[in-house]
Amino acid sequence: MWVAPRASLWPRRCWPRPRDEGGALNGVYHEPPGVDFSGAVADGLRKRLAGEPPEAIARVTILVNTARMARRLEAALRQGGATLLPRIGLVSDLTMLLPATDWPAPGPSPLAIRLELTRLVAALLRTRPDLSPPAASFDLATGLAALLAEIAEEGLGADALERIDPGPLSEHWQRNLDFLRIATDWADRPDQTGPRAALDTLIARWRDAPPDDAIIVAGSTASRAPTRALMRAVAALPRGAVILPGLDAEMPEAAWGDLLDGDHGPGGAQDHPQYRLAAFLHDLGLSRADCPRWGHTLPAAPARNRLVSLALRPAPATDAWRREGPALTDLPAACAGLTLLEAPSPAEEAAAIATGLRGALRAGQRAALITPDRNLARQVTAHLDRWGIIPDDSAGRPLVQSAPGRLLTLSAELRGRPLEAEGLVALLKHPLTHSGGARAAHLRRARQMECDLLRRGPCPFPDRARFEGWDEARDEWSAWLGALLDRIAGQPAEATLAAHLEAHQALVDALATGSAPQDEATHGLWADEAGRAASRVLRGLSEAAFARGEEPISAADYARVLRALLSEEEVRETFRPHPDVMIWGALEARVRTADLVILGGLNDGTWPEQPSPDPWLNRAMRDAAGLRLPDRVIGLSAHDFEQAIAGPRVWLSRAIRDGEADTVPSRWLNRITGLLGGLGGAAGQQLDAMRERGQVWLRRAAMLDAPDRRHNTAKAPRPAPAPPVSARPTRISVTQVERLIRDPYAIYARAVLGLSPLDPLRQAPDARQRGIALHGAMERFADAQLGPETAAHLAALLEEEMQRTTPWPGQRSLWRGAFGRALPDLLTAETARRATGRPLTEVKGALDLVDPPVTLVARADRMDLRDDSIAIYDYKTGAPPSAKQQRVFAKQLSLEAMMVSEGAFDGLPDRPVQEVAYLRIGSQYDEVGLKTADLDPVALRTELSDLLRRFTTDAPYTARLLPAYLADRGEYDDLSRLGEWDETQRARLQDVGHG
Repeated sequence: MWVAPRASLWPRRCWPRPRDEGGALNGVYHEPPGVDFSGAVADGLRKRLAGEPPEAIARVTILVNTARMARRLEAALRQGGATLLPRIGLVSDLTMLLPATDWPAPGPSPLAIRLELTRLVAALLRTRPDLSPPAASFDLATGLAALLAEIAEEGLGADALERIDPGPLSEHWQRNLDFLRIATDWADRPDQTGPRAALDTLIARWRDAPPDDAIIVAGSTASRAPTRALMRAVAALPRGAVILPGLDAEMPEAAWGDLLDGDHGPGGAQDHPQYRLAAFLHDLGLSRADCPRWGHTLPAAPARNRLVSLALRPAPATDAWRREGPALTDLPAACAGLTLLEAPSPAEEAAAIATGLRGALRAGQRAALITPDRNLARQVTAHLDRWGIIPDDSAGRPLVQSAPGRLLTLSAELRGRPLEAEGLVALLKHPLTHSGGARAAHLRRARQMECDLLRRGPCPFPDRARFEGWDEARDEWSAWLGALLDRIAGQPAEATLAAHLEAHQALVDALATGSAPQDEATHGLWADEAGRAASRVLRGLSEAAFARGEEPISAADYARVLRALLSEEEVRETFRPHPDVMIWGALEARVRTADLVILGGLNDGTWPEQPSPDPWLNRAMRDAAGLRLPDRVIGLSAHDFEQAIAGPRVWLSRAIRDGEADTVPSRWLNRITGLLGGLGGAAGQQLDAMRERGQVWLRRAAMLDAPDRRHNTAKAPRPAPAPPVSARPTRISVTQVERLIRDPYAIYARAVLGLSPLDPLRQAPDARQRGIALHGAMERFADAQLGPETAAHLAALLEEEMQRTTPWPGQRSLWRGAFGRALPDLLTAETARRATGRPLTEVKGALDLVDPPVTLVARADRMDLRDDSIAIYDYKTGAPPSAKQQRVFAKQLSLEAMMVSEGAFDGLPDRPVQEVAYLRIGSQYDEVGLKTADLDPVALRTELSDLLRRFTTDAPYTARLLPAYLADRGEYDDLSRLGEWDETQRARLQDVGHG
């Protein structure tokens, strides 16, 4: 075995290695795209150790880039039969290479560093409020911690910032630079020991005493400086090997050399999939000829590798398409396994992908969806559920979306502010709440409280007093809920981070335990994998809370910190997924292969994902400091794509539209389709065939949701129920007459079926509550004497009513301002009315009709008694109906006038009605009334009798007969299944309740 002399072991540009002859185990090797990388590593290792004792493999150390690849490599080694296994670890974990005694003293945890940086950033935001709101301090500290870690990883120091010329920078970036100098000085403290020190210790030890056992680094692209340094050190060991994944051996040497050319941008074509591999080999002084194959497995589609290699040339070099494109004579072989699926929408894309995965299973094949789009992955998982298929999702799901994560975040976000009805119901119905016992009884009581208390009348901020006023059971559950409401109300609005955490944990334990005795309670909050992961997050936050110091923070800031930490963790909950259906991230393409690989979400912004904006350094500043550029992320994603597309059967899938906008195809998909389309002829035919194969699966997916005539899947008709006469209402109010004209179905639902809609849980101030407050204030004001203090008295009355009915301070302030603008004109008009009449409020009346036998009832907001007449008024906070609308639809006041003429209001003198008007008291004051000629009581009586006679005999209650606006939505539109029909369709008569 050839060994380098010790003196030349660590030069920057290493020696060229001789070509591999099948048995060497030192140097740099590669595997091309389209090869089962884990299997190739295992096969190559077995061949190189074929002549050595069986225990030799146990002395080999293999470092890989992901835990999943480590598991896959172990499985590949076991496939060869009974064997000892090498030590397999991660390139980011050096514990198996460096004894614990040689590790530097551990510094603060990454979370403690972020929390301490949060204090630093919060101080910055207090002096620079234009930079960002104070609530963003933790997020900014997270970005700052990542920047400081990157500076340490790249082996740079505080002097890196001095390379940035502040002259051309705007004032914003210059201030950032000044702050970063402070932060880097802070990071250079002796207690800030990073993992780079352990790597330096390991390399120094190897320099003095190289290990005798083989060490292999497999699957890494050397994209990070510590990994790159480790790979260089391993490549220089006498028994060290580096295996590069997906090296493109098809690219011409001139194009390969151009990847590092500065003409492509700072540092070269960093967005190219082969850039990192080319830079690593160049750094070692090696060419691709000096980097032989590790194994001997043939790629799945060599012709496609050549096609993709040409298509993904750097943008300035695409002129090679014209020169080299005609030489691609094996395009049928390259495109035979490709399917191009261009779906009209993301929903249709997900349905087609799920159908394709199901089709692969029917054919006895293994299939995988590879996508960085987690929304698409979740949609595909939902579609697969129709066949009872649970895919093996490598990413799991974010901890914040798990049951423990949702309970923690929901309860944290309710702390330190008034409890809202929606949040309370979400807490009580959470699957882990009251899991200590009697869960069914708890849900029954919680649903009863929701329907009877929270959804009947305004109750936006429930508290113990409101609950006890409703509850009559007074049992253990009542006591538990009352104590829980007290505990939520007692949560601190401001406290130290440690105090927030302690109070929050006590609240969560009370929620999960329920009303069971504390010494007998066992709940499931921390029982499963997600619960244990959430417990670790809380424990880590508790251990790092000291870094935040004794400075108090708000409950909202605590909730933001907790949500951020839970969002960073992913959990794979215990279940039995289907072994042949997988959902992988882009990195998984290096690890495993499948018979069918679907690359989903191939739109720009997803593949590649847009680099996250850096709030601290712009692109030019990062380049000057020697830090990684955003193009690096695109290049790594491009390498993953090049690996994934090299399988035997591959779908390239995207949605043409997302929401209301057209999407942009992924730049790599654009390159491939552009090359094939530009070549024309046979290449164009292959592209058309790829698209047609995609259309086939779109049509198949659409058939799954097509109506089946064997079942009653037709849309509901526009309803027009006709109940028997005995079931029809015989009492109606003047305010319901307009509803009977416009939407008879609403009268049927309320008066015949006895259904009343529930109030929404997410309660917000609306026109109804504003009207209630105004009516209450004006009713009380009717008895007041006018004088110098009248304006202040009326404003005080309105404030009292708003305090009683509207528990939203912000909305009260808006309404108070609007009412103040209308107040002068209102008092002027009120003075004139008081001079001619005496106001009566909430006047009740009833009129018994004979034909049909219906009782018409009314409660007038206000009637003014004048010497020789009566005036009828109604208060409106919004726009009142016009005079034309009052004549045809809004007949409330005219019907009240008719009832006055017939003596339907007890206690009113026999006087004619001379004025009918709506008094608008909103942001301005206005009056809209009817002329006396429109108040003919005989005509009104006849018109009303005709209307009521129809609906008390045989007329159907048609849904949305004459809506004011088609966009308006009524309380019973869901019941009538609006959406399956519209107003242009003829209503279908439905005899209900007969026989």
